[in-house]
Amino acid sequence: MVAVAILAAGRGTRMKSNLPKVLHQLGGHSLVERVLNSCQLLDPSRKLVIVGYEARKVQESLNQVDSLEFVEQTQQLGTGHAIQQLLPHLQDFTGDLLVLNGDVPLLRPETLQNLLNTHQYHQNAATLLTAHLPNPKGYGRVFCDGNNLVRQIVEDRDCNAAQKQNHRINGGIYCFNWQKLAQVLPKLSSNNDQQEYYLTDVVKYLSPVMAVDVEDYFEISGVNDRKQLAMANDILQTRIKDHWMAQGITMIDPDSITIDDTVELQPDVVIEPQSHLRGNTVIGKGSRIGPGSLIENSNVGENVTVLYSVITDSQVASGCRIGPYTHLRGHAQIGESCRVGNFVEIKKSVIGQKTNVAHLSYLGDATLGDRVNVGAGTITANYDGVQKHPTIVGNGTKTGANSVFVAPVTLGENVTVAAGSVVTHNVPNQALVIARQRQRIIEDWKTRVKDNNK
Repeated sequence: MVAVAILAAGRGTRMKSNLPKVLHQLGGHSLVERVLNSCQLLDPSRKLVIVGYEARKVQESLNQVDSLEFVEQTQQLGTGHAIQQLLPHLQDFTGDLLVLNGDVPLLRPETLQNLLNTHQYHQNAATLLTAHLPNPKGYGRVFCDGNNLVRQIVEDRDCNAAQKQNHRINGGIYCFNWQKLAQVLPKLSSNNDQQEYYLTDVVKYLSPVMAVDVEDYFEISGVNDRKQLAMANDILQTRIKDHWMAQGITMIDPDSITIDDTVELQPDVVIEPQSHLRGNTVIGKGSRIGPGSLIENSNVGENVTVLYSVITDSQVASGCRIGPYTHLRGHAQIGESCRVGNFVEIKKSVIGQKTNVAHLSYLGDATLGDRVNVGAGTITANYDGVQKHPTIVGNGTKTGANSVFVAPVTLGENVTVAAGSVVTHNVPNQALVIARQRQRIIEDWKTRVKDNNK
């Protein structure tokens, strides 16, 4: 059996934020969510999160995670003190304990699987994830023999000049035989520079303890401030984009593109510069996104173009042309082969197949049929100050420029709406509706000019 404990009690003062450090976002997930996701491959029998600062916020953010246990560390007195809080919770546990940090979000599941496999194969009392850093400043140093058995771990602040020449660092990721660890946790002392209980001190009492080097040392990068958060984002984005380009996705100027790792892309998608794909977004085969587009929590079909536009929480069927400067939001649904163009906003509406909304229109709470042509400047006046009301437009209907539909209102099929009409009543099929005041012309009109001499 394997239990996972995640250290998530600290405030993270260097983040300069009231938000707990582990709740800061990275690529669509909080840091602690990413750490939890990294250990899914292990299928742990117990998952414990040690919380402290703003414990309720951390717990509420993880409500969707099944079978998660929370352990409170009321005082933050170091990593050893945090793990000591597990003693009453794991009294009857007899397996291995994997200890992770809630601010180390870039670990690959395969790395943790290798750590656990090595630990169990050698029947170690403890196994540490280590790395060789070009610049190890700030990290604890790990000293091993020729068989990677750990002789000593020294925190950076406690290292002498000779010890600082060692570039093998402690990644802060551990796998323990829990029963052996539980016996030595009470022996930890805070007699050090920080007056904290270091978890690394258990190495003095456990044997054998082995180090496992991670190949990509960026995996153990911690996040302690905004700069490190930005660096972690750069690393994550490089991973994501390298993956998708290997899968047949074209990215023009990848450095200007961002993609969450929750996004799904199908072959032959082209992503233009300054485009951003976020959340649970799916882009179908052959679609072209951007330049300058944002798509979030949306499904875009095959062979769609999205130019300088924003799509959130919406669906676009195959063969559509979106933009430039279109905004789809609030669960808009666009049917196949539609044209939604310049400066058009569609909110919580269903648009049928081969319908065109080419420019300067707002459609809210509307249902449009197939082959509808929406003239420039068409507006659904859906809000009466208290409630939102629906507009229904039948198949084949054509609206003239600068039309307004005052909802609730229904237009039948193959209706023609004269330009400039304000439609307030239902319109039957095959009708022409003209809802505007008759034009008046007053000839020989001259604006009166005030005579200042009078």
